[in-house]
Amino acid sequence: MNLNAKFTELCFPFSKDKDLINSLWLEIEKKYSEKGRHYHGLLHLENMFLELEAVKSNIKDFPAVSFSLFYHDIVYDASSKSNEEKSASWAEESLRKLGLNKSGISKITEQIIATKLHQKSDDIDTDYLLDADLSILGKDNTVYLEYTKKIRKEYSIYPDFLYKPGRKKVLRHFLELGSIFKTAEFIDRYELKAKENIAAELQTL
Repeated sequence: MNLNAKFTELCFPFSKDKDLINSLWLEIEKKYSEKGRHYHGLLHLENMFLELEAVKSNIKDFPAVSFSLFYHDIVYDASSKSNEEKSASWAEESLRKLGLNKSGISKITEQIIATKLHQKSDDIDTDYLLDADLSILGKDNTVYLEYTKKIRKEYSIYPDFLYKPGRKKVLRHFLELGSIFKTAEFIDRYELKAKENIAAELQTL
C-alpha cells in the first residue's frame, strides 16, 4: 500500500500546494518511522486502512476518518500519558495549513482523542476508527503473539515489575468495555478471538 499516494490524494480536495502536502507527508513518515516504534509504525496505518476499506460503504465521512487514522499516533512516547492529546494538536495544526474548516478539524481531533479510552461513541465513524485500531487484538495466535512482543519492545524502558501490571491494566480495561469492538462487522469478525487472545496473554503476565 502506498501511504504517501493515499495521503496526497486525501489532501488534494483541500489544497493543491504539492510542497505543503509533501512536507506534511514527510512529517508523518518521519514520526511513524522513529527508532522506538516497533508496533505503532507505518505498517499499523496500512493495516488499519485495510480494515476500513472493507467497511468503507458504511463510513459517512471517509476523508475525516482517514485524516484521523494518519494522525492518531503521530506522537507516540511510551512514557507519556498524553499522546492522544498531543497527536490531536499536531493534526489540528497540520490540517489548518491544508485549509480544512473548523468543524472538520474538530471532528478529526475528537476522533483522535477517542483512541485514548476506546469507549463507544455516538458517532459511527469514530467507532469504525476505534475498531480498526484494535483489530490486531482479534487476529490469529501467531500475529497476536508478534504484536505483544512489539508492544513489549516499545515499553522496553520499563522493567517487567512495572510493565506487567501496566499491561494487565490495559488488557483488563478492554475486557471491562463489555464489547471490545463497537460495530457489528468487527464484533462478528474479531470479538471472540480478541477475548481469547487477551485472556491467554493475561495468563502469561
